Amino acid sequence: MTESVPASTDERFRAIWAVADGIPGWLTDGQAALLHEQASSLPAGSTAVEIGSHRGRSTVVLAAALQERGGHLVAIDPFVEGRLFGGSRTRDDFERSVATAGVGDAVELVQEYSTRARTSWTRNFDLLYIDGKHDYWTLSDDLRWRVHLPDGAPVLVHDCFSSIGVTLGILRHVLPAGNLRYERRVGSLALFRTGRPTGRDRLRILGDMPWWVRNVALKVLLRLRLRPVARLLGHDSPYDPF
Repeated sequence: MTESVPASTDERFRAIWAVADGIPGWLTDGQAALLHEQASSLPAGSTAVEIGSHRGRSTVVLAAALQERGGHLVAIDPFVEGRLFGGSRTRDDFERSVATAGVGDAVELVQEYSTRARTSWTRNFDLLYIDGKHDYWTLSDDLRWRVHLPDGAPVLVHDCFSSIGVTLGILRHVLPAGNLRYERRVGSLALFRTGRPTGRDRLRILGDMPWWVRNVALKVLLRLRLRPVARLLGHDSPYDPF
């Protein structure tokens, strides 16, 4: 009788990414791999909180990694009505994505604004992923969720260095903070970790400022329909850098 060999973390990621990549969204494969890596490294039975789920692209990746170790994901999204967000139609897509991926049992949906849910939240968790409303005030409030994390826990922020509001929030609330340190990024998905930062950790944030300025410039060029100029900066896509 041949003994089966457990799939590696990379193989498990590739399997779930084959499903998640069919869900509309702006998460790249490299960014998804980082989310999966961090969720997979948590202790068995861990809980993660995702702020901003949309149609479930990142939800499926995180939930699959957690599910394998008996953990679960709390997905927080208000599913706002309107042309840009889709409301109930987007929620239907989210629920379909979760069901198709087979991770429904590992996902707890909280349909609420993150800023409202936070004020009454009491449960601790082990990973925080922020991809909600990309303005300074919401990002500033979303960072406050980290009080429920243990020391050394991952905090991941999408569009960290491509959104003006998010980046300003990072400069104001993370750069001078004494309990959050910057490790690295994949594109504009940044990985922070709870814990006391060193001077080098703070310098890494400042070191990414030129890349942020470039991304803001690219957004302006794309709004002005100057794609040929954007190509000179290495961006050959009709979409914003993320």
